[in-house]
Amino acid sequence: MSELQEFREKRARMNEKVMALDHLGVKRFFNLDTNTYRDGSLDGKTKELLGLVASAVLRCNDCIDYHLEQCALAGWTKAELTDALNVALIVGGSIVIPHFRHAVSTMEQLQEEGSLR
Repeated sequence: MSELQEFREKRARMNEKVMALDHLGVKRFFNLDTNTYRDGSLDGKTKELLGLVASAVLRCNDCIDYHLEQCALAGWTKAELTDALNVALIVGGSIVIPHFRHAVSTMEQLQEEGSLR
């Protein structure tokens, strides 16, 4: 099983456990997060790319994986994602390099699956 598939399964399993806590504030936050990436003044595709860049600057590999997958589904290409991650590298500095490496690995896995062109 690929790292990406392990991530997907763990994320789904843990999200179920979080939701089972039945906490109103947590449910509201998850709903807010979901709704943020819907079309508005900016389309959802662009918002996912912004989420990817923010995730890289904040150095969250789980977030990077999630947004890379969403960006691939939205139709961004590897070249476009690489260009966006370059922005994250410039904004975040050299501390982003390990997370850039992680993103490259995830993009390779998405390409192997046929999700990313």
